[in-house]
Amino acid sequence: MTHDIQVVVADDHPVFLEGLVATIGRADGIRVAGVAHDSAAAVVLVAELHPDIALLDLGIAGGGLAAAHEIARSTLATRVVVLTASENQEDMLEALSAGARGYILKGVSGDEIVRILRSIHAGEVYAAPTVAWGTIRGMARSGRSVGIDELTAREYAVLELVARGLGNAEIGSHLSIAEKTVKTYMTSIFSKLGLETRVEAALLAARAGLGQGSSGDAASGRRPVPVMVDPEPSVTAHVKATMNGRP
Repeated sequence: MTHDIQVVVADDHPVFLEGLVATIGRADGIRVAGVAHDSAAAVVLVAELHPDIALLDLGIAGGGLAAAHEIARSTLATRVVVLTASENQEDMLEALSAGARGYILKGVSGDEIVRILRSIHAGEVYAAPTVAWGTIRGMARSGRSVGIDELTAREYAVLELVARGLGNAEIGSHLSIAEKTVKTYMTSIFSKLGLETRVEAALLAARAGLGQGSSGDAASGRRPVPVMVDPEPSVTAHVKATMNGRP
């Protein structure tokens, strides 16, 4: 028997928070376990309730990024998701690097937020397409080439799983290698591709079409046909009437 997805929501704008809680509450199989109005309260609430997801406003008092850091560091069970009006690429990279599994813009519909939360609960990683696309284009303009062909078959398999949102321990289990070995492969991948962060690796991998094949593809190092990542204008749609209160 499956249990409802438990979500702790942290936002310091009462009208927006009320609409968001109502939207999540109407969805099947997901419910709001608690609400917080600042980062410190969010961290405490997550520690007490152990929810499946902590949905944090980046701009809450005390800093959503600080809360994301603390929650991601202290628990492996709760997935951190940032909900924000910021389309700043650095904000997204910092949030994902802090351990967030999702970066959602407040311009999406309530139904889309619920869909994204379900996908993150299922193990996926989500980055607002318009922001992610800008980051990919910036990386391309900086002169960074994908350079996927420079990777060994095992490095390619590791990068494929990074593109799917797996952590080092999960990658190690999937490929039957030690987590320490995965870290070694990641260091080599960063060096060969001229990258500095795991987020950059995932975005560059997505640009090359990785993360779309079968588990067998990743394990064998089989390369799929590259697919470009296109921006999705729908992510700038207006929030439902029940969530109006903040742009």
